[in-house]
Amino acid sequence: MMYDRVEAPPASRTDFVLESIKEAILNGKLKPGQALVETDLAAALNVSKTPVREALKTLAGSGLVVMSPYKGAAVRTVDAEMAGSVYDVRMLLEPEALRRAILLGASFDDAAAALEDVSDLAQKNLAQRSLANRRFHRALYAGCGNPLMIQILDGLRDQAALITVAGWGICPTWDDEAAEHRAILAAAVQGKDDLACELLRRHIQTFADRVVEELPDGVR
Repeated sequence: MMYDRVEAPPASRTDFVLESIKEAILNGKLKPGQALVETDLAAALNVSKTPVREALKTLAGSGLVVMSPYKGAAVRTVDAEMAGSVYDVRMLLEPEALRRAILLGASFDDAAAALEDVSDLAQKNLAQRSLANRRFHRALYAGCGNPLMIQILDGLRDQAALITVAGWGICPTWDDEAAEHRAILAAAVQGKDDLACELLRRHIQTFADRVVEELPDGVR
C-alpha cells in the first residue's frame, strides 16, 4: 500500500491529504506521469473524494500535478524544458534576493539549522531531504525585504523540489551539494555579498546543467 491508513481530524483532512500526496510525489512513490485517481487516493488515505479533489487542485497550482479535462490528474512529468524554465528564474532572482538579505543584515541562523538537517538526511528519505534543502534555500532569501520577490521564489519551490528529486535520482551528489551549501552560508554570514551571490548562482547553474542534460529532451 502506498500510504498507512490513518484517520485524519475532519478540520485538517484536506491538509493531511495534500501533504500525503505531495510526500508520495517527492519521494518517488508516485511516479512522473502516473495517473492520480480520486477514488484510489481516497481509499488509500481513508478519506472521501472531496479533500482529495481539493488537494489535487492545490498541487496543480503549485506545479506538481497536471489536470486534464479528458485524462484527469497526473503527476507532472519532469523534462528539460520545465527544468530549464524553473532554474532560469531561480538564477535571476535567488542570488539577488540573497544579496539584499545580506545587505539588510538578515540572520542566517535558520539556514544553518536547515543545513544541518540536510546533512543528517543525506542517506535517508529523499522527500525529507528535499524539504530540508528547500528550507535552506528559503532561509537564504527570506530576509531580502521584498515580499513579492519572496512570493515568486516560494511559488517555484515545489517544482524545484520535484526537479531536485529527479536530479538526485539520476546522479546523486550528496557531498558536492553539502560543500556548496556550506560555502554559500559562510560567505553570507561573513557579509560577503558578491561572493555569496556568485557561489549561489554557480550552485544553481551547475545543478541545472546536469539535470537538463539528463532529462528527456535535454538539449541546451
